Amino acid sequence: MNSLQSQARCPLFYTGLMLPAGVTERIAALLGPRGYLDRIEDLTLYEYDGSVDKHRPDLVVFPRTTADVAAIAGIAREFQVPFVGRGAGTGLSGGAIPREGGIMVAFARMNRILEIDIENQRAVVQPGVVNLDITQAVQESGYFYAPDPSSQRACTLGGNVAENAGGPHTLAYGVTTNHVLGLEMVFPDATIVETGGKELDLPGYDLTGLFTGSEGTMALVSKVTVRLMRKAEMVKTILAVYESSEDAGRTVAEITARAITPVAVEMLDGVMLRMVEEATHAGYPMDAAAVLLIELEGLREAVEEQVEQIREACLVSGAREFRVARTPEERDLLWKGRKNAFGAVGRVSPTYYVQDGVVPRTKIAPTLHFIGEVAREYGLTISNIFHAGDGNMHPIILFDARKPGDLDKARAAGEAILTYCIEAGGSITGEHGVGMEKNELMAKLFSPETLDMIRRLKDLFDPDNRLNPGKVLPTGRGCLEIRQAPLTAGATIY
Repeated sequence: MNSLQSQARCPLFYTGLMLPAGVTERIAALLGPRGYLDRIEDLTLYEYDGSVDKHRPDLVVFPRTTADVAAIAGIAREFQVPFVGRGAGTGLSGGAIPREGGIMVAFARMNRILEIDIENQRAVVQPGVVNLDITQAVQESGYFYAPDPSSQRACTLGGNVAENAGGPHTLAYGVTTNHVLGLEMVFPDATIVETGGKELDLPGYDLTGLFTGSEGTMALVSKVTVRLMRKAEMVKTILAVYESSEDAGRTVAEITARAITPVAVEMLDGVMLRMVEEATHAGYPMDAAAVLLIELEGLREAVEEQVEQIREACLVSGAREFRVARTPEERDLLWKGRKNAFGAVGRVSPTYYVQDGVVPRTKIAPTLHFIGEVAREYGLTISNIFHAGDGNMHPIILFDARKPGDLDKARAAGEAILTYCIEAGGSITGEHGVGMEKNELMAKLFSPETLDMIRRLKDLFDPDNRLNPGKVLPTGRGCLEIRQAPLTAGATIY
């Protein structure tokens, strides 16, 4: 089980939006009998993602073309029904959960790579294309697609764009927005708009950047133009082993001080690495307090010199062991352990809660100390696996949802950690998004004036607040009062 898939954050006893008469018939005429789902047993499969929330849609539809998406938006507008887009459902903040029911637009059938332009280092894909499939399509030509979320074998480009997904190699390559050059989008009024393109830069406002990371609250992405990158001449993957998490945290600052930028610096604490090793047999030491997984890429001479500088930085910071992967197979095994970490947790704990705070690199060590204090205060096991290079923390709170009060304790612990991240000069999310999990914390991060500007921007593109309502912005109301604007006709919550 991934995260809290069986638990709802709020006690939403869902009985349905009661779609207006005629909606299903119109969808059936558009997509055919196999183009939608409306049976309860089918809809239940779409009521959650990988986060802490759960809410069932009234109808799940499967468009195949941009024209289909526009027609669906038109039907939703005509009947004043809320709707939300969904990729693979791997999100970790509730971004794809239909908080008010309505229509879920699932992009699983818009999964074609439309164009590969190796000469200009570009690809054009539909939103349902799996992240890793882009790299697999171009790797024989010596190229790859850089953003690599841990779920890259399942997550799709539409979801990556919505959440501005990152991954272990964010430190050097950046997040999704750094690799998306153009978008085709469908707006709530059924208008189809294109922004950006294959060109390196275009005049005017950066609309592509505006919509990347907007969490599907202003438009549905129907096509994406991405940047491809050439593989490096040499890659070296390093495993540094520590007797304390604080020493591992200090190593990151030491590497930064030496003006070295690895493509990845990942940290696993002792609790996490033991779960990972038991599940994947990747070669992690079972008795260590923490490990750093460090990767370098570039020209051969530069990489070999940096390996020695990294060795010095690790040893001076207290590393007890320093290993360099000798073969591609050994490197792949180390990364297999990192990428399969969340699955490894599922072997140990029936439910867990993944957080996504960000702190300055210099605050990693004290943040780890604080997380340990939170674990002791709430009597919970909290393991840590995160992108240490950019301070993107992923404490994983283990608990048993069957025990009364455990879920509440996990939520309280998560909020305490994110509040600390804000106070340390960081953020409540680095790559998972705000969604409906962290929207009430937005008021701790931004001023009322800034939140009002975000709200007005949302209203500009979605004045009726029908597209993915109840996300990103704080509601300031009770659990069931989730809209950011008055309910429109036909939208009732039971």
